[in-house]
Amino acid sequence: MRDRDDLLDGLFLSYYFLMNFKQLGIIDPILKALQREGYTAPTEVQKRAIPILLRNRDMLASAQTGTGKTAAFAIPIIQRLSKNSGSRAGIRALIVTPTRELASQIGESFRNYGRFTNLRHAVIFGGVKQGRQTSTLGRGVDILIATPGRLLDLISQGHISLNQIECFVLDEADQMLDMGFIHDVKKIISKLPQVRQSIFFSATMPPQIVNLSQQILTDPERVAVKPQQKTAEKIDQTIYFVDKKVKSQLLVHLLETESIKSVLVFSRTKYGADKIVKVLNRNGIAAGAIHGNKSQGARERVLGQFKNGQTKVLVATDIASRGIDLDELSHVINYDLPNVPETYVHRIGRTGRADASGIALSFCADEERSYLKDIQKLINQDIPVNADHPYPDTGKSATEIIQPPSAQNRASRRRFGKPYRKKRVKTN
Repeated sequence: MRDRDDLLDGLFLSYYFLMNFKQLGIIDPILKALQREGYTAPTEVQKRAIPILLRNRDMLASAQTGTGKTAAFAIPIIQRLSKNSGSRAGIRALIVTPTRELASQIGESFRNYGRFTNLRHAVIFGGVKQGRQTSTLGRGVDILIATPGRLLDLISQGHISLNQIECFVLDEADQMLDMGFIHDVKKIISKLPQVRQSIFFSATMPPQIVNLSQQILTDPERVAVKPQQKTAEKIDQTIYFVDKKVKSQLLVHLLETESIKSVLVFSRTKYGADKIVKVLNRNGIAAGAIHGNKSQGARERVLGQFKNGQTKVLVATDIASRGIDLDELSHVINYDLPNVPETYVHRIGRTGRADASGIALSFCADEERSYLKDIQKLINQDIPVNADHPYPDTGKSATEIIQPPSAQNRASRRRFGKPYRKKRVKTN
């Protein structure tokens, strides 16, 4: 009887899956691949973007990491190219993204979703020798995922031609701006065919990004998916007011709490990330850092050690963290508060994905209090304060933000226990 019930449940889930994704007009080879990947229903951005892109329309989309946006553009591209995949006329789809990690993750998505088609893809980025990449390109690819610098290098060397591009995707455009890649992006765009489908994704839309989108897109349809409040509401958030000079002591203090099993710590700068790791390692806490100054091999090694449990602390800058796929992340710690409130939502969204809850702890120094005000305004909620720690900052300006004790504050204190006696932390 149980086997029969399991069979019926499986048939129901298969039917539910097929009805949800098939209604978007997706072809059977891709449906089969999505089912193999364990997809059950399209996300909001997928439901809205896929039908637009299957009509070959240009699209301007605002969506955060973790919303399913890679599948939202990868699936329509695979479907379009698979219809006449035998031509092998050259690179027909180009996805440009700011970081190596994100390029690798997008490449993996194209491999998974297109496994039952005969399309070929390649991923190219800097920081590694180009020999293997040029060899792959020489064998012919349909879809190219690239970071701007290495792409322009290989174009100038004659390894890549963009003359046959049918689909162009600019992903994480706001991070392109932050990293100073906009000039490179404009050079890439100048080499594309005039007639093409263009897709533009950005988590935020500052004026420079809007202007860039107007140069790239033709009569685009717009999609905006902004789950800021939902993301914030399902995550247990806490603020710690602390003097900038003793943030490292507070971090060590919290990491010695058993409830923190795996944590992504955000630093505003690459130098700061390395400094945090040094302090943690000196205090017997295994940690590693990833940022733009690390080689690709070093990044992969640190990320691998974190995923397999050799280290429980991964320290990253915002840019380096884009594209990192981390499951079962129990905590996010904002060692430095971001000056862009949307970035805070992106960060804490790395924990508590899907139906799981997560915990986000944030350190707020005196000079960061205005950032906190902007964050609380964006998420439309007051973040509870935990003042029960050994390094409280009781500056006068704290009274503008700090809230009275509440159930949430008491819950935070219970999670981390009674106040601890100050202890010396090695910082030099």
